[in-house]
Amino acid sequence: MAQYFTNQELKSELRKWKVSIFNNTFTFYTDNGVFSKDHLDFGTRTFLENLPLEEMRDKKILDVGCGYGPIGIVLSKLTNASIWMVDVNRRALHLAKMNAKENGVNNIEILESDCYQNVSSLKFDYILTNPPIHAGKEKVYEIVMNARHYLNPEGKLFIVIRKDQGAKSMINDLKQYYTVDVIAKNKGFFIISCFLS
Repeated sequence: MAQYFTNQELKSELRKWKVSIFNNTFTFYTDNGVFSKDHLDFGTRTFLENLPLEEMRDKKILDVGCGYGPIGIVLSKLTNASIWMVDVNRRALHLAKMNAKENGVNNIEILESDCYQNVSSLKFDYILTNPPIHAGKEKVYEIVMNARHYLNPEGKLFIVIRKDQGAKSMINDLKQYYTVDVIAKNKGFFIISCFLS
């Protein structure tokens, strides 16, 4: 999840930490003004642990609201997919580039983009988002509802959202455009799979 529209002038306090995911150790640089700067948040970990990694191998994946890059970087390392990561937070994007280099992943494109603005000519096999809830429902819905325009015909959208952040109403609304499945629930987090109806 990105801190959409964060004040880029916030004082920098760069930090570096390690985390183990699927028996792989990843190193991340984070800073003030990005989401979950001290650790891999529970929602992101739950999301990663429930994605169909084998199915994603060698595919084309877009991470919308990538923040400092944990989702895209982990998937790049574990699936050899071609990854695009987008965000509007320039500090987060700078960190994502540092983190891609730190973790030795090369098959990643990291772009400044408000939702799909700068990837509008592309289609993806998977679109993933831990959406920027604090940016408001309109922005979150712009991400999840418009994903359908950027998916390949057999493509899927995966979302992580908490029950108390409106997961159930979002699921109902998503059904206008997608076949929707809740593939996991953990401590209030819903992992939602959507594909074109």
